[in-house]
Amino acid sequence: MEFGVQAIFGPSDPILGAHIQSICEALDVPHLEARIDFEPASKQLSINLHPSQEYMNRAFKDLMAFLNWTKVAIIYEEDYGLFKLQELVKSPGTAKTEMYIRQAAPNSYRQVLREVRQKEIFKLIIDTNPRNIQQFFRADLETFDLEDFKYNSVNITAFRLVDVDHPKVRDILTTMEKFQPIGHAILNRSGIIQAEPALMYDSVYVFAKGLAAMDSGYSIKPTNLSCDNEKPWDDGLSLYNYLDSVTNLHGLTGNLEFQEGKRSNFKVDLLKLKKEEIRKVGTWNPNDGINITDLNAFYDHRAPNITLIVMTRAERPYVMVKEDRNLTGNARYEGFCIDLLKSIASQVGFQYSIKLVPDNIYGAYDPKTKQWNGIVRELMEKRADLAVASMTINYARESVIDFTKPFMNLGIGILFKIPTSQPTRLFSFMNPLAVEIWIYVLAAYLLVSFTLFVMARFSPYEWNNPHPCHQDSDIVENQFSVSNSFWFITGTFLRQGSGLNPKATSTRIVGGIWWFFTLIIISSYTANLAAFLTVERMITPIENAQDLAEQTEISYGILKEGSTMTFFRDSKIGIYQKMWRFMESKKPSVFVESYEEGIARVLQGNYAFLMESTMLDYAVQRDCNLTQIGGLLDSKGYGIATPKGSPWRDKISLAILELQEKGVIQILYDKWWKNTGDVCTRDDKSKESKANALGVENIGGVFVVLLCGLALAILVAILEFCWNSKKNAQTDRQSLCSEMAEELRFAMRCHGSRQRPALRRSCTRCSPATTYVPAALDLPHLNGEGVILPMIDLKKSPVAYDLDS
Repeated sequence: MEFGVQAIFGPSDPILGAHIQSICEALDVPHLEARIDFEPASKQLSINLHPSQEYMNRAFKDLMAFLNWTKVAIIYEEDYGLFKLQELVKSPGTAKTEMYIRQAAPNSYRQVLREVRQKEIFKLIIDTNPRNIQQFFRADLETFDLEDFKYNSVNITAFRLVDVDHPKVRDILTTMEKFQPIGHAILNRSGIIQAEPALMYDSVYVFAKGLAAMDSGYSIKPTNLSCDNEKPWDDGLSLYNYLDSVTNLHGLTGNLEFQEGKRSNFKVDLLKLKKEEIRKVGTWNPNDGINITDLNAFYDHRAPNITLIVMTRAERPYVMVKEDRNLTGNARYEGFCIDLLKSIASQVGFQYSIKLVPDNIYGAYDPKTKQWNGIVRELMEKRADLAVASMTINYARESVIDFTKPFMNLGIGILFKIPTSQPTRLFSFMNPLAVEIWIYVLAAYLLVSFTLFVMARFSPYEWNNPHPCHQDSDIVENQFSVSNSFWFITGTFLRQGSGLNPKATSTRIVGGIWWFFTLIIISSYTANLAAFLTVERMITPIENAQDLAEQTEISYGILKEGSTMTFFRDSKIGIYQKMWRFMESKKPSVFVESYEEGIARVLQGNYAFLMESTMLDYAVQRDCNLTQIGGLLDSKGYGIATPKGSPWRDKISLAILELQEKGVIQILYDKWWKNTGDVCTRDDKSKESKANALGVENIGGVFVVLLCGLALAILVAILEFCWNSKKNAQTDRQSLCSEMAEELRFAMRCHGSRQRPALRRSCTRCSPATTYVPAALDLPHLNGEGVILPMIDLKKSPVAYDLDS
């Protein structure tokens, strides 16, 4: 200080650096550092070229999130190591990240790594003294089984400040090699530029540029300072401001910019050790975060000489065993999963050997024995490296093994036998209207008929002169008798004429409102008739899971020891809990050992099978007697399973994503689900261009009604014939048989005249219901037999008679 010091560089020791910093603050001397500073607060007159620990912790968080690390061990050596990483520990990359923190010295590396391995943690963040890092990796190799890494060395990812490939860095090193060989030898020791000397070089570079900028416009006066006097340097603060505001400088550690004495707007390189060489695979900066430039660095396309044990379970169409006994090895198997495994193996780079799981179970947790079974147990006990099958990803399995990204999405559906068609009834033409509607129409028919009869009797405008030519006639007639009222209502209901027309306003209102009523009823009937006669109606006892749970006649079950059983057993939804209690208590058992057994029980009838939708689609497309009821009960996916911490999981996940983007997985799905040649052909009635032809079973009832009507008409005609013959026999004073024979001969004469003599009629047959006779009028004299005398002159008599009687 006493010799006019203008700045102090270093030191690297944090404790000594703190003392130097306090002296610089007291004397206003700029202090340039090149070490990690743990304190986040800014310091006066201090410029640190090393990126702050806050930024470095953010870089670690972003890298962990990108690599999807959910279980990490942090191993540090120095006492301040935990303090340095405290922000990373407090808030890791994701909320579900599990961290295991241990301090380790060189003599305890193996013990700590052994504890980490027992906890099945294979992702490590190491913060040790650089001099001990080689010894640490030796212990790592001895403790961990790095069989998976022997073809690509240890899987190491790190950050680097010095980009040796940058042109400006090369220019600086070339210049130093020519003019400063000693400095170049220090920087480029062993061919690797270390961060600490590079940062020290940049600090001198920044000081030189700042001092030159200040000297160009301001005269610097060096002052002899003393720690005893504590008189600050007058130009120290100005020089610090020039150093803090330097721009457009590129040193060995990249862009040199500062904000309140801390490094800003910088970047670090992301390095990865691949095939015994360090490769730059991306960068990180505070503004943009991780930027990966070489995605292929995270898995190797080249096929190494390594064979993985792949566990699976025979299940159509995922994995099927060929019937040819001469085949051996992987050639014995075929199916969707086998083709998928071939594509992934060729892309990621490995060979494989397929084995079937001994107990033929995917894997479920038994709460009684507290043990897993099936494929899950094989992976937990490291007897298999991969499991490629229709294995559902769920929470229970994910807690003990790892899954890749799902290669297929699905849910739980209900498989049921197609319900039988509703038998067509003979009188199906009456189906468009409900029975109660037909009853209401009949009641309306009777009510309106009697209403019309009564209204016509009361209204004076319905009583008319039967002989309009005789204006002085005192007898009027009403056309709406009881029979005529019913006939009028019947004719209008069937859209036919009746020969009767209402004349009074009241009767016209009755007729009009009846016409409106019949218009709506007949239009509704006609509109609904086509659907009832052409559409095949099914008897569906259940429509969804709710209907299934609320009945007990139809049994339903699931696959034993599978993810569907776990779903119902652990579900908190009331309806699914009710279904689980039913299935668990049902005797005989509704659980099945395989999908084939469940499908067979469905085809037997009165049984619904809850299964995964992909297998359900496969079964439905191959048997036209099967169908899916309702929608899906949940949503999940199939994934490839690996042991916990397996390095193959991320590689296979990337391969699956690429296969999905290229459409390879969809092509495989179509191959094994739709294009196998055994898909049944279903009649898609919604696409038929014309309606189905109607058979006798659809409209045969109409012919029955017609025949019944004809039979009734013949019966009434016979009764009328007999009744008329009896009256004529009494009038003609002859036997009934002779009268009926005479009438029958005349009626059966098809080629004779259409006219015959009219018979005499008794006056007592005049209809009092349709003829009104004034009280002052005297009717013609009748003979003793009640027959009108033939000498009466009707032209002079104003008497009206009901000739229909």
